[in-house]
Amino acid sequence: MEQHRGAWLLVLPSTLFIFAFTNVPLLATFVSSLYTSPIAGHGGGFVGLDNYRDLFSDPSFRTSLVNNLIYAAVTVPASVSLALLMALGVNAAIPGRATLRLSFFLPTMLPMIAVGAIWLFFYTPQYGLVDRITRFIGFGDINWLGNTATALPAMMAVAIWKQSGFFMIFYLAALQNIPPVLREAASLEGVSRFYFFRRVTVPLLGPTTLFVMVAAAINAFCVVDHVVEMTQGGPDNASSLLLYYVYQAGFRDWDLDTAAAATVVLVLILGLLATAMFALIGRRVHYR
Repeated sequence: MEQHRGAWLLVLPSTLFIFAFTNVPLLATFVSSLYTSPIAGHGGGFVGLDNYRDLFSDPSFRTSLVNNLIYAAVTVPASVSLALLMALGVNAAIPGRATLRLSFFLPTMLPMIAVGAIWLFFYTPQYGLVDRITRFIGFGDINWLGNTATALPAMMAVAIWKQSGFFMIFYLAALQNIPPVLREAASLEGVSRFYFFRRVTVPLLGPTTLFVMVAAAINAFCVVDHVVEMTQGGPDNASSLLLYYVYQAGFRDWDLDTAAAATVVLVLILGLLATAMFALIGRRVHYR
């Protein structure tokens, strides 16, 4: 009994911080979403679910929601797969391994505003690096951020480039924790590298993969910095995402009830995604 009491005392500060700075604001946001915004010192009136009906009838919100779902569906598997490939590469005994690890991890250390400025230059029509490469291989000049067909994919490329190196670190740590005797035993049995990777390495990386996928999904729905820096949601809302919609509603239009309702929807989506990942992937994860 004393041990349980000591354990609860140890987690009490963290529990209080989570409750005060996560649960209470979330509950307050939900309550705010059921009222109209206060105007000129007058309190808002209770409207129930009317804010949510207005939200889903807004074409800009629906566009941002679809864009964000597409954004997550592309960036999450792409970032996780690329991170695993990079970790496998830098885990091997190759010359310049330390330099290669640093180069892969470097984008993670850059602030999002700096990343946005760098990629704005890369995407500059006629002069940017990306346009020079596409022109070299036979394509004409493309306004990557000014075209409704390419603005969102261009933003996806930036996200994958920035976060893959961060996820690589977790995979690299997990790979280095795999006992070498497993590979030695597999070599003695004549097992191919691909079979060992599929049947031994991938299952042992299960806990890391689950964590990385949940983190990547959260990142995909919490993007606002480089949207503000690079496209401001344009052209024609082609690159607008949910958190940017919340930012516009709350800080540009001062439509606090709409911003609160959109925030609740965003949190619900993240909760459903995390639950689905733990239900579908977590059951196949082995921690020992």
